[in-house]
Amino acid sequence: MGAAAVGVELDAAVRERLTRVAESVKGQVRAVLRARIVLAAADADSNGAIARELDVSVNTVRKWRGRFAASGLDGLRDAARSGRPKTYGPGVRVAIVATATSAPPHPESTWSHRTIAAKVAGTVFATVSASQAGRILADLDLKPHRVRGWPTRRDTPDFWQRAADICALYRNPPASAVLLSIDGKTAIAARSRRHPGRPAAPGRPALEEFEYRRHGTASLVAALDVRTGEVLTETITRNNAVAFTAFLDRLDAVNEPGKEIHVVLDNGSSHTARHTRQWLSDHPRWQVHWPPPHASWLNQVELFFSAMTRRVLRHGDFPSRDNLIDKLETYVINHNTIAKPYRWTYDGTPLKAV
Repeated sequence: MGAAAVGVELDAAVRERLTRVAESVKGQVRAVLRARIVLAAADADSNGAIARELDVSVNTVRKWRGRFAASGLDGLRDAARSGRPKTYGPGVRVAIVATATSAPPHPESTWSHRTIAAKVAGTVFATVSASQAGRILADLDLKPHRVRGWPTRRDTPDFWQRAADICALYRNPPASAVLLSIDGKTAIAARSRRHPGRPAAPGRPALEEFEYRRHGTASLVAALDVRTGEVLTETITRNNAVAFTAFLDRLDAVNEPGKEIHVVLDNGSSHTARHTRQWLSDHPRWQVHWPPPHASWLNQVELFFSAMTRRVLRHGDFPSRDNLIDKLETYVINHNTIAKPYRWTYDGTPLKAV
């Protein structure tokens, strides 16, 4: 004779919980099966009857009936499993991390999973595949193949004071002065596609030919009137102090004589050259506000250049240098017909985490 079935008793709360699981249409199949076994056992059904009803073996019924009787609802959970033994010990993982965070071998500039695996195999005497090295790095969220550029900020004690000065100009321009933001955009490539592209279609982006022909480059210098948003540009053949001061001469002539002019200039070579500084010294009504090094984003004309790049240059087709210059000048003219000042919200104070 077989052993007597283990008795199962349920209070109202546990029975209600098991009933919800047993009747669930979205629950795990194994959880539903175990709940039904326990409910049937609580109704004093025999193991054989439960097995026939649920189409499982008697051993399965006996197992979950006994585990519930011994441990309650916790007994219906899967037991912890040790899993497959680790193929590589901690030494291999440490070697992979140490390799990925070190300088790659000459002459390469970045690591690949293959070169990391080869390096580790020579240090810990363990053969590691490139895919295994990749899995270990992915588990640690370490991506040695990705490189992000960043500038090392120079030691500028008055960084925030200089930034705040420029932001104060934008937010509260001097009432009786002109406020300009000036910079240049150089080496703009005139390129034409070898074959025509295709327009966008539902479910498909526009297609652009990869191959192109070069037709030279163009450079320009631009002055943004911060009060109105209007821009004055001039094409230059060379990006040097002589060309830049010639542009300043033009601006000086079109502005009312004697009126003070405040200008934001970054630290470009043509802006800080001795020739340019002498020009500024000879024109005392020009008051220059220099952004800190690596802070050219404080120069508002960069917003105009960004829009021009997106709207004209990035996907433009220019069969000649003259065609490029014509399109740039047309864009500036159209911009000035609807120009309005940029809304400057940054106030020049250090950003702090909240």
